[in-house]
Amino acid sequence: MRTVIRPPAVPLVTVDPYFSVWSMADRLSDDFTRHWTGKRNAMTGLILIDGAPWRFAGCVEPNAENYYTEPKPMTQTEFQLTPLTSTYWFEESGIRLKVSFTTPLLMDELELLSRPASYVSFSVRSIDDKPHRVQIYYDVTGEWCVNSSDQRVVWRRDEVGGLVMLQMSHEEQDCLHRSGDDVRIDWGQFYLAVNNAADMQTYIDSADIRKQFVRNGQISPSDGMTMPQAVREHNVVMAFTWDCGEVRADEVSNVIVLAYDDVYAIEYFGEKLQAYWKKSGMSAFEMIAAAFAEFSGIMARCEAFDRQLRQDGIRAGGEKYAELLALAYRQAIAAHKLVTDRDGKLLFMSKECFSNGCIATVDVSYPSIPLFLLYNPELVKGMMRPIFQYAQSEAWPFEFAPHDVGQYPLANGQVYSGNAREGQMPVEECGNMLVMAAAVCLAEKRADFAKENWELLSGWADYLLEYGLDPENQLCTDDFAGHLARNANLSMKAIMGVASCSLLYGLMGHHAEAERYRMAAKEMAIKWEHMASERDHYKLAFGQEETWSLKYNLIWDIIFETGIFNERIAQQEVAWYLTKQNKYGVPLDSRETYTKADWLVWAATLASDQEQFARLIEPLWDALNETADRVPFTDWYDTKTARQMNFQHRSVVGGIFMKLLKEKRVR
Repeated sequence: MRTVIRPPAVPLVTVDPYFSVWSMADRLSDDFTRHWTGKRNAMTGLILIDGAPWRFAGCVEPNAENYYTEPKPMTQTEFQLTPLTSTYWFEESGIRLKVSFTTPLLMDELELLSRPASYVSFSVRSIDDKPHRVQIYYDVTGEWCVNSSDQRVVWRRDEVGGLVMLQMSHEEQDCLHRSGDDVRIDWGQFYLAVNNAADMQTYIDSADIRKQFVRNGQISPSDGMTMPQAVREHNVVMAFTWDCGEVRADEVSNVIVLAYDDVYAIEYFGEKLQAYWKKSGMSAFEMIAAAFAEFSGIMARCEAFDRQLRQDGIRAGGEKYAELLALAYRQAIAAHKLVTDRDGKLLFMSKECFSNGCIATVDVSYPSIPLFLLYNPELVKGMMRPIFQYAQSEAWPFEFAPHDVGQYPLANGQVYSGNAREGQMPVEECGNMLVMAAAVCLAEKRADFAKENWELLSGWADYLLEYGLDPENQLCTDDFAGHLARNANLSMKAIMGVASCSLLYGLMGHHAEAERYRMAAKEMAIKWEHMASERDHYKLAFGQEETWSLKYNLIWDIIFETGIFNERIAQQEVAWYLTKQNKYGVPLDSRETYTKADWLVWAATLASDQEQFARLIEPLWDALNETADRVPFTDWYDTKTARQMNFQHRSVVGGIFMKLLKEKRVR
């Protein structure tokens, strides 16, 4: 099956918030590849077919200052996007070339999930019944290991156990020395590794070697490359060539590994933590060697996972829904970093990409959890632990839940709103943490995780009992819309937070308390309906006539099967949304024409039949397919123009999996 959607950006190498490179073009040869921020992290792919040069990835000349005739691009004939692999097919002069990018983010094996190694696979064959002489060139630039291209890099080449490992790094190694949003890593080591074989040659040199390859397939390393070198000055690359020989109808294949050892990944309340894959002392060389040794088995598992998720997605929501899942999967995971605390407990740290760069943001974790509940609830616990630890400390002065624990990759305490009370999200974050706790404990069918943090959770539930039904003027997760008093959807979250407390009490065997909180939630829901009702739909805010909003928080009443709200609320809301739909989807509320992709899918999942669900989510597919903004899956866009509002590469696209979660159920 070939992909129908034209992704706004194609995931290529997607491991974590620093090691994440995409193609933001229709064809792999239309533009340089880029970091998710949009900064150039270039790769170039060239092929000689019977001595004639063609280009399949990036460009030969990185600067526009000097005229250079680029080799013609190969004809890109097909493209396929699956959850774990992006594959391009090219044809020219009787040769078919297949290039695949696979990051094996399989959540049932955390060592593999954390491993910062991504595969690039090449296959060629003749398609005209004639033999052809084929040579392939591929490189990656020093841009991958610096924040800005005026920084200088050093490099080395090692031969280890049948592999050649090229390595490049910023000359100044200062781990975790900066935090921020629109930044790239400039510490650690970047690797390109290949099999040590007679038909493979490797180079670390100026990008001028591309031109040498184009001219005659021969590369003579330059004599002037001394360390260190500014990336911009000589466009330093790590490259290999593969002499495929005379290619006939039988396919010949090869694979390389791109890897990144960040040395230290996260600073966690003053302690520098290494990535999860290092927990047993594995070195970067050993990690890369394992990636090669396990390649065949890993690819088989990836292909099986991709097939199953596609089948599940089609069954749950149709072909277009399945494609949305495929586009969201790698991004949702790669916006996190997996580490462990000093007690060996998982920490799954998100970066709030193109928002403010916060780390472990509660209202970023909350929309993402449908994906992780489906495939490994331990990762949801890993999202929540930093918040619990911070909230238990003397550094957190408030009676409600925090928003974040810092700015990526420094998790040393909340930075949002300068910790001013008026800038907090009290009802939002308390409700989020309670719903997340209930979801993960129901998935595991035990309440051990909640018991570990019960003083906080029960206190937050009581806060919602007192302040949640009719919220004061405050922010919610959609903080770009500003403060809003008496927010009906936020109230609904508070009610589901109280219902979540009831579920947790029930799992702990405290049935009287479970019933008390269940009845409290029911009473709140009855009052909610009276305050929010407006003829055939429900208001944006209590007391605001002729308004409306997506009531996405209601979905948990269906997922948890708690029956807190009257069933007709969901039915009326879905019918209303269908009347308010613009070309590219239903707006978030009556104030603006923008929407949030995650909340749109949650609201669509309220639908009781597949036709309604499809009608609500297909405009999202259209928006991604047609938008002029070539960025990783944005979750905030305009429903009339499909233009991105701001966000990109955020973990919240894990929320696209809500319909699949509904079909499989948490309970």
